[in-house]
Amino acid sequence: MSFFKRLKDKFAKNDKDQAEAIESPAQESDVPQEESEQQSIEETTQNAKDNSIDWNSQGDDEFDDGLISIEEFEEIESQKLGAKFREGLEKSRANFQNQLNHLLAHYRKVDEDFFEALEEMLIQADVGFNTVMELVDELRMEAKRRNITETEDLREVIVEKIVEIYHQEDDKLEEMNIEEGRLNVILMVGVNGVGKTTTIGKLAHRYQAQGKKVMLAAGDTFRAGAIEQLEVWGERVGVEVIRQNEGSDPAAVMYDAINAAKNKGADILICDTAGRLQNKQNLMNELEKVKRVISRSIPEAPHEVLLCLDATTGQNALSQAKSFKEVTNVTGIVLTKLDGTAKGGIVLAIRNELHIPVKFVGLGEKLDDLQPFDAESYVYGLFADMIEQNVPEDDSEAQDNA
Repeated sequence: MSFFKRLKDKFAKNDKDQAEAIESPAQESDVPQEESEQQSIEETTQNAKDNSIDWNSQGDDEFDDGLISIEEFEEIESQKLGAKFREGLEKSRANFQNQLNHLLAHYRKVDEDFFEALEEMLIQADVGFNTVMELVDELRMEAKRRNITETEDLREVIVEKIVEIYHQEDDKLEEMNIEEGRLNVILMVGVNGVGKTTTIGKLAHRYQAQGKKVMLAAGDTFRAGAIEQLEVWGERVGVEVIRQNEGSDPAAVMYDAINAAKNKGADILICDTAGRLQNKQNLMNELEKVKRVISRSIPEAPHEVLLCLDATTGQNALSQAKSFKEVTNVTGIVLTKLDGTAKGGIVLAIRNELHIPVKFVGLGEKLDDLQPFDAESYVYGLFADMIEQNVPEDDSEAQDNA
């Protein structure tokens, strides 16, 4: 089975139906988005309490009597994820596909002129110089190995190599280090203006919808309005926020928050921090103090240090990631506003050049638009039209009936 065909079978089945399902509530209802989201929060919270399912403990018989199987459930979830990435990466997809189509039309033969033009295109898409050089070198070798002489025949190989470049390290690092039976502490870092507070709110909503008890710590005590902004999100998604007054010691806030989370039996504590990168030494000292206070109470914590980056800032986001990597042990990236950029290649640069996995991406403004990152969903979102055009519908149907 070809790579394009596998992606289409995984993500594109019923893609139109999924898109309609996503759009139909907004078309059918006159309820304002904020009210609609609040209703969604209440419903998902109640469902999480009443109907939480432990998939690991379910036997096969649990899915009889008209209920779907685990395989069918996973297939539906893949299709939903594919639709989300397709919708969220619309700007980047238009940019990538248009440029690649233009390149393949202009250069018909696989030669050095083509590879140099491809390098330039990928660099302009924020893929990153070192990553581009590695990717194009891989393509040169693959073209030689497969004896590919026409650029059109490299179309699928280019997309396949993008996934391979991302997955050359341990895939398990993409998973969140969240365990049952303990207080899981997530430390959020990032400069002001990247959507850190919004991400905290959406992440809290995501875990709460999974039946977790979530609390927030208002550790950014320096930026005016930061505490109040986090409290608004806490009220919106229905989680408690531990705070002190503006200008308080962030480490003291963390100390109070951990004690409160332990006493109230919380599963997850998400901690906000200040985003002042102008003085690295001050930031380093502050983060080290915060981490020291956390680890005194919970030796292995923080279990995750997530760096929020704004995808629309391109190479500046890569520079920020390098700076934060110097001052603290970043375990994962949350790439916000990916739906707002036409240069979605920054994902590859961060992973390949800094060896930090992207754990979540922001694909829109809705509460459920914060999605776990998946490399195949990502390339499907970038090249969905191309994939579907190059895999005839009857091909997929023939495979299904085989």
